Amino acid sequence: MLYPNTLESKLGFDKIRELLKQACISPLGQDYVDKIRYTDNFQLIDKLLRQTAEFKQIVQYEPDFPASNYIDVRPHLSKARIEGMALSETEFFDLKLSLRTIQQCLKFLEQRESNSYPFLTELAGPVAVDKKLTEALERVIDDRGNVRDTASPELANIRRRIIAENSNLRKRLDSILKQARTQGWIPDDLSLTVRGGRLVIPLAAEHKRKIKGFIHDESATGQTVFIEPAEVFDANNEIRELEYEERREIYRILLALTDQLRPHLPEVQKAVNFLAMIDFIRAKARLAAQLDAVMPNLQNRPLVNWTEARHPLLYLSFRKQGKKVVPLTVRLDETQRILIISGPNAGGKSVALKTIGLNQYMLQCGLLVPIADYSEMGIFQNLFIDIGDEQSIENDLSTYSSHLTAMRQFLVGANKRTLFLIDEFGTGTEPGQGGAIAEAILEELNKSNAYGVINTHYTNLKVFADKTAGLINGAMRFDGEHLEPLYELEMGRPGSSFAFEIASKINLPNAVINRAKEKLGSQQVNFEKLLKELDIEKRVFAEKNIEVGINQRKLAQQLAEYTALKTKLENEQKQMLNEAKQKAKALVQEANQRIENTIREIKENKAEREATRQVRQKLEQFEQHTLKTEVLADEPKPQQQEEFEHAEGAITVGSYVRLKGQPTVGEVLSLRGKDAEIRIGDLKSTLKLNRLEKVSRKTFREATGKEEKPRVQGVDMNEKMMNFSFNLDIRGKRGEEALGELDQFIDNALMLGYPELRVVHGKGDGILRTLVRNHLRSYPQVARLEDEHVDRGGPGVTIVKMR
Repeated sequence: MLYPNTLESKLGFDKIRELLKQACISPLGQDYVDKIRYTDNFQLIDKLLRQTAEFKQIVQYEPDFPASNYIDVRPHLSKARIEGMALSETEFFDLKLSLRTIQQCLKFLEQRESNSYPFLTELAGPVAVDKKLTEALERVIDDRGNVRDTASPELANIRRRIIAENSNLRKRLDSILKQARTQGWIPDDLSLTVRGGRLVIPLAAEHKRKIKGFIHDESATGQTVFIEPAEVFDANNEIRELEYEERREIYRILLALTDQLRPHLPEVQKAVNFLAMIDFIRAKARLAAQLDAVMPNLQNRPLVNWTEARHPLLYLSFRKQGKKVVPLTVRLDETQRILIISGPNAGGKSVALKTIGLNQYMLQCGLLVPIADYSEMGIFQNLFIDIGDEQSIENDLSTYSSHLTAMRQFLVGANKRTLFLIDEFGTGTEPGQGGAIAEAILEELNKSNAYGVINTHYTNLKVFADKTAGLINGAMRFDGEHLEPLYELEMGRPGSSFAFEIASKINLPNAVINRAKEKLGSQQVNFEKLLKELDIEKRVFAEKNIEVGINQRKLAQQLAEYTALKTKLENEQKQMLNEAKQKAKALVQEANQRIENTIREIKENKAEREATRQVRQKLEQFEQHTLKTEVLADEPKPQQQEEFEHAEGAITVGSYVRLKGQPTVGEVLSLRGKDAEIRIGDLKSTLKLNRLEKVSRKTFREATGKEEKPRVQGVDMNEKMMNFSFNLDIRGKRGEEALGELDQFIDNALMLGYPELRVVHGKGDGILRTLVRNHLRSYPQVARLEDEHVDRGGPGVTIVKMR
């Protein structure tokens, strides 16, 4: 149920219809635009949305889809149903072009994979046109809309005779014209012309008696007459009779073709309806592309869980002006069903209300909506709105009476599957009584378990929402310091009207403002003051939270670096101690061994002085050698320079070379002018000869650390770079297959050093996009991921920035 009857115009959906009609190619689609209706059938809504989402992909990425000759041939088909009627050449030509477009649409869908556009393919399933009918149309009607000469032998014969008679007639008239021009009766710039379907000669009026014949016409000035010479009367009459015969034969052919068409009218009508649906869905897709609209997560229950929702009409208007719409984020569920929005005038409350109403209405009419694709949108059976003034002189309704009439309808029809929207709840009468009635109505609406959004300035409603289950306050944010609206909805707290602050801004006398505060009472003034201070403090704390968050991330990064450095130093210290212990242990063992040997030699020599001196001298030499070795071990060793053994002679195929100033060595595979193709490991590359120098086979073996192996097919970097595309299209692929192609794509990009890549995955339900982006984040070489520009695919394309 919808209330009131003017709901579409109040929400602005009538303008959406106009935009859809402008996007249609023909009246076929425009008729379907007029038939759009609000529905709560979940399966139907899901089907309509998916059809539009698929066609949006076609609009954005398939430029070869048929976009012409969407001709409305329904009147022609109605005419063909009547026995004895024959369609004209023009009508058959329209039918021929229309059927050709239908066949092109069917062929387009058949050539795509079955899972590319399943809902559009299902729509095309029952459509079929008899091939014999299309062949008959092609055989009779040519591409200029005329009956072909070959349509019948009789017609071909008649037209041959007409051509022959016209040729003979023209020859005779040319002869007469030449003679008259010689006599000076006709100016040189005049030639044969046609009057009344007959060839005539233009003749100066003063010479009209010089040639016998029939005068058919004269010029506007009367100085020239158009005369048919008597000697060509019979020839012209013959041609006229042949033309009558031609028309009779054409009518006979068209009548036979109409009779052949008549049995196929049901299937042709079904095909034309398919073309009308295609035009209509294409218009919805084109509008969705303009709005950057998507298909959200559809839920078969009442729910509003929206992120970054935009008012469609406001979005289009702002884009023309180069401005941006502040998006709306709102949530209504079983625990918080009714949202009470408060805040200053011109703060965006009414726009927020209409954004919710228009987007919900568009969704349940089968249109994509401008919202984040991960938002959740539910289905409502009833949609009630009270926006604007419905006062009526004829019905003796005041503004407040019209609001109460609407509230009566709300209370009667509201249930748990109802969404109601009320603007300026309770206004139009004495504030105290109006606030009390509004609170009582709100209490009844809450008992009905309905969902809704209400705009108000009444403090009692804000307090009631804060204390009552099922209700939640919301505020349109306002810059209390600069007194400027921010047009952002913040749920969970009430908003202030900032009436006194706005009055001060427009320079209302302070005495008047102070007197107003006294009349209002300190309690209400303090309440508004607290709301204002709360808004300012929240904004300050939000800025502080951002600053604290940044500092915490920096601290965490520094802590991680400190921990890593500490761990590294501790590991190095342990390693050095272990090495020192091993050296000391080995040294002690060797020293003990030498001491034992010395004692044994002294004993064996029976302590002879000379032998003992020599043994002690050897022990002292070992001590000095050990100390010297320890000192040298502690001193830093000079870095050894790599030495290359150069080879003599010019560089040829099979020579071993290295890059000048670099240790990289390779083998020459081929020479092309001043360029050489070399193999470095498993890679091939082309370099200038002046950058290379020849080295020996020994140097090549030492540099590569292995003997020369038989040549294997390497990677041709030039060929790989020529064949590589920075754009990868994985739409319609399964997750495992898509990730496999993505890995190979990233590996090639890293090898070739591409700084930026483009992955086309489409929007759809966002599953493939999430899978791809999560996988890309696992690559340390990927710096960041971005959405493509909305004109080139938006969230359906991921831009990969490499490090």
